[in-house]
Amino acid sequence: MQKFARILVAAALFAGSAAPALAAEGRDYISIVGSSTVYPFTTAVAEQFGKTTKFKTPKIESTGTGGGLKLFCAGAGVDTPDVANASRPIKKSEIETCAKNGVSQIVEIKVGYDGIVLANSKKAEQMQLSRKDLYLALAKDVPSPEGGDRLVANPYKTWKDVNPKLPANKIEVLGPPPTSGTRDAFVEMVMDHGCAEFPQIKALQAADEKKFKAICQTLREDGAYIEAGENDNLIVQKLEANPRSVGIFGFSFLDQNADKIQASAIDGELPEFKTIADGKYPVARPLFIYVKKDHVGKIPGMAEFLAEFASDRAWGEQGYLAEKGLIPMPKDEQKAMAAVAKALSAMVNKK
Repeated sequence: MQKFARILVAAALFAGSAAPALAAEGRDYISIVGSSTVYPFTTAVAEQFGKTTKFKTPKIESTGTGGGLKLFCAGAGVDTPDVANASRPIKKSEIETCAKNGVSQIVEIKVGYDGIVLANSKKAEQMQLSRKDLYLALAKDVPSPEGGDRLVANPYKTWKDVNPKLPANKIEVLGPPPTSGTRDAFVEMVMDHGCAEFPQIKALQAADEKKFKAICQTLREDGAYIEAGENDNLIVQKLEANPRSVGIFGFSFLDQNADKIQASAIDGELPEFKTIADGKYPVARPLFIYVKKDHVGKIPGMAEFLAEFASDRAWGEQGYLAEKGLIPMPKDEQKAMAAVAKALSAMVNKK
């Protein structure tokens, strides 16, 4: 009897010491990080996947595109994310970081399109903005209002100062932080374009692109542009609280809050499902998910999750993601991306 008791004690001690090691070897759910813009779409797919399959619902964190890819590229293994949401393409430097840390097989899947909107409360006047207006309102340094080629610290206090046709409201724009893919896309599609309308700055684009980008993409730090974090829902709440402020976020958040906020027209075009899909709206962009190929087959359900995401019922024209504001890809592009998701075709010579 005493011998049997000793065996039980030894077995218990072994089980206790082995359990943490076994737990560390595997993970029974998919881990996803990244873009706050892509977050609601991936969440919808995750919830559908959890309800209709034997697998656990994936866990998703909204960290911003840059923050998510930093976590994604930190290494391979169950202590790192399997999927990264991104509202811009992965950068060459991020691919290099991934490779350095053992993540060489990355699958890039475009999931649809989105528009970056500038919106304010429905209690305020709807704005009609150009990309030149936005550059002058938000850049740290701008061409001197007195003329010439000299750049000066941004002197504009109100929208009317920027353009006499705009309201005399104080410039106060709530936008994403530097880690956000929305911020990256905004400065490239809006600030660069508006900046290039000044011949003396445009001339730099070919001569000294680094200096061009520094002038065009550096946002002012005097309170006119307010970094509002990665929580786009919080920006919507702040716009309601302060009707004179303007917010920057993805089209889906405008679509989901159309009873509270209204979009500004950019260069004469309003962000709508049709204008983003046909390319008329000037601030439209693709959305992506990035997948660690090596994790497929090791983390339960990854292939099945990608199949759900790439299904017509999810990202198709009548799919449940369109209901949440995702702009579907053309049919031929959907077919091509579905093939990538199924074959797990890793990126080759992307950059």
